[in-house]
Formats: sequence, structure tokens, C-alpha cells
Amino acid sequence: MNIMELNGYKAKIEYDSELDQFRGEILGLNGSADFYGKSSNELRKEFKNSLRIFLEVCEENGIRPTKEFSGRFNLRINPRLHGEIAAKAIGENKGISQWVSETLENSVGA
Repeated sequence: MNIMELNGYKAKIEYDSELDQFRGEILGLNGSADFYGKSSNELRKEFKNSLRIFLEVCEENGIRPTKEFSGRFNLRINPRLHGEIAAKAIGENKGISQWVSETLENSVGA
């Protein structure tokens, strides 16, 4: 997946063969905002315009523009993997949640 970033907002970029253009979808919004462009410069310009318009509409309507996340989610994994994770966490004197959180942070570069 290709990601484009602008002012802390991220957009997923894909090629739309029917339109022969790239399509961007801004991620993490309380709604939907997408944009199109034939080149990276055009795509970045349209990303900026689409984001500006989305944020203006949110402000006009008193809507929070981004989704809120609780910091909790359920994850179903193979029991064997669960055991391996537990062993790694114990080996580092950490709880499973702390170990998984740190591992995910390292994975996404947060």
C-alpha cells in the first residue's frame, strides 16, 4: 500500500485503471474524502484541496474531523502464537499488552 502524508494526515494511494488516474483516500477521518490525479504533483495538490474542503465542512457543522480511538481492540490469533508472544513478554519482564504495543510501535515507526 502506498501512503502519502500531508500535515499529519495520511492517504492511501491506488491506481484506478478505469479512470487512468491515481486515487487517494484520506485515512482516519470522521467521514470520507478522496481525490484523484495523474501525477504525484497533481495528486498532492488535490490531496491538499480535498483535505481543506473536508476540514472546512467539519468546522462549519461542528464535527470533529478525525475518528477517536479508544486504544483498545480485540485480536484473535493462533493459540501457538499467543504462547510465543507470552513467552517473549515474560522474557522481557513485560506484560503481553506492553510487549505487543511496543512491537507494533516499532513496526509502524510510531
